[in-house]
Amino acid sequence: MKKALAKIHQQLDALYPPGELRELIRWMMEEVAGIPPYRLLLVDDVLTDKQRLQIEVIVDRLAKKEPIQYIWGETTFCGLPFHVSRDVLIPRPETEQLVRLIVNDFSSCPSPRILDIGTGSGCIAISLASLLPASRVTALDISSSALRVAADNATLNHVSVSWTCVDILSSEAESCLEQYDCIVSNPPYIMEHEQLEMDASVLDYEPHKALFVPDTDPLLFYRRIVQLAKSHLMAGGWLYFEINEQCGDAMLELLNSAGFSPTTIIKDYFGKDRMLKAQLVL
Repeated sequence: MKKALAKIHQQLDALYPPGELRELIRWMMEEVAGIPPYRLLLVDDVLTDKQRLQIEVIVDRLAKKEPIQYIWGETTFCGLPFHVSRDVLIPRPETEQLVRLIVNDFSSCPSPRILDIGTGSGCIAISLASLLPASRVTALDISSSALRVAADNATLNHVSVSWTCVDILSSEAESCLEQYDCIVSNPPYIMEHEQLEMDASVLDYEPHKALFVPDTDPLLFYRRIVQLAKSHLMAGGWLYFEINEQCGDAMLELLNSAGFSPTTIIKDYFGKDRMLKAQLVL
């Protein structure tokens, strides 16, 4: 065990902050070898050859900055298990906050009809279907590969979601939609120039189509979703977005000019403008 830990530190110390590396080591030892965190310092367990090889493979992938969620193929979101692959983004805590906001707002609604646009792994749609069990949830994505992951996650979590593969920027999107009480989206919103500040774990592994928008049109997807929402939200219905912190004022202007009021920006756990909710005027 001591040799294995020394080798892990040798390969990864320069790549990960100490706290993050400790968590990765704890995770590896518990998941691969069944060694709980408290035993790492108290007992010098002996790894089997199979366990040692599996850990070496994981460490090699971590050394290339591959996210642990892709290596293991799963993660947790809103307390639920989700399979993830490189076809979908890794769900973030900020998006959990968006889901909790909707659950709180619709907890007393008897049977809300909810549309999730750009569902990816299905984390938003599935969590809402689970936490609002009377809801009817529909989810769209342009990627058939992502929707296969999402459908698998719906089965994993024993919920029913209606999946549709469509490009929301196309004219076909209109014909796929019904009327909804709530429309939610975490669309691509990172501007291309922001790639310069991003970690390799994101740039080299997560799907760029789900992340980036042109610098010349950062509101590309929001503008289209607002247009669709005006036709497919019930009067008094609510629209929820995860947004780029740099675009809060522009988003308020877009929604107010489209007839949404009140419009509210909510900060994430880090104090950044990250969520927005707006009501379609009656």
